[in-house]
Amino acid sequence: MQRLRVALIGLVTGLAFALAMNCAGAAVLGWGGAFSVKLDVLTHFSPLWFLGGLTAALIAVFLPRGAPRVMTFALGMVAVLAAGGLMAPEFLRPMSPRAPADAPHQLKLVQFNAWGFRGPRNIDVQWIAAQNPDVIVVEEATPEVRDALLAIRPYHVTCGDCTVMIFSLETPVTSFLARPKRWWPWAPTVRASFPAPGGAFDVVGVHYTWPITGTQAAQGYMLAQTLRQFPTRRLILAGDFNSTPWSFSRRREDKVFRMERRTKALFSWPAARFSRFRIWVPGPFLAIDHVYAGSDWKTVSVERGPPLGSDHYPVVVTLALDEQR
Repeated sequence: MQRLRVALIGLVTGLAFALAMNCAGAAVLGWGGAFSVKLDVLTHFSPLWFLGGLTAALIAVFLPRGAPRVMTFALGMVAVLAAGGLMAPEFLRPMSPRAPADAPHQLKLVQFNAWGFRGPRNIDVQWIAAQNPDVIVVEEATPEVRDALLAIRPYHVTCGDCTVMIFSLETPVTSFLARPKRWWPWAPTVRASFPAPGGAFDVVGVHYTWPITGTQAAQGYMLAQTLRQFPTRRLILAGDFNSTPWSFSRRREDKVFRMERRTKALFSWPAARFSRFRIWVPGPFLAIDHVYAGSDWKTVSVERGPPLGSDHYPVVVTLALDEQR
């Protein structure tokens, strides 16, 4: 029994040390994302480095005294501090005052990646329609999802044969979107303009690629150039950015877009088993679906919806036009 006990303690010590060392290394290297796209990939997983480091540090408290215990605890705390430092600006980010629930001129928007090319086709469009949204922005949209929504309600569809679609109760005034001359690496983007008191407003839907190469950064630059076509104060931008708020790339775009991101640390992926290995996790750990809005819009509410059959959760945002602006 004594040998077994010693072996188990050695195993736990080794695993805790490995966990602490890997999480600390990843979190510290993530700070290099300020100048390296490749290192910035590590920042997206900051919640995992934080939880892993915290778990290792807590395990170290119960280990026998000695160098392994000290090293495991120290590395665990390095991971906690480094990852926490990456996430802190998002949680401490000031938000504009919210509008009351009965504010006039409200707009309800549902943003949702339907996982149309890799996931199951049984998307619960009934739940989306039941929210009675004014606008629905769908990424990885398919004809099946489009037709299922239209079977429930006669939405106006902008870019009905695209991978990003906008569904609306109102008829768009226009949907033209001037695209850059250089198509690659243009992210799938769609736009619709709607009438409103004081002037029309624009809704833009977008779907970025994964952040594993410099392609996503180039897409962000091209999108920023495209958004300059429209008055920022009444603009709404929604989509799957495949980018978390604690990444340096998302922080840079937050400034460049000149709009407030209304989704604050809203974890939206995964909502189902993901990858070809069907990996299961107890809850979402990436905040990659976002909604931005210009200064004429006041936030009424921001919510994450339930799983609908995709690997993304839907995001439901209600905004109100500020009559005083």
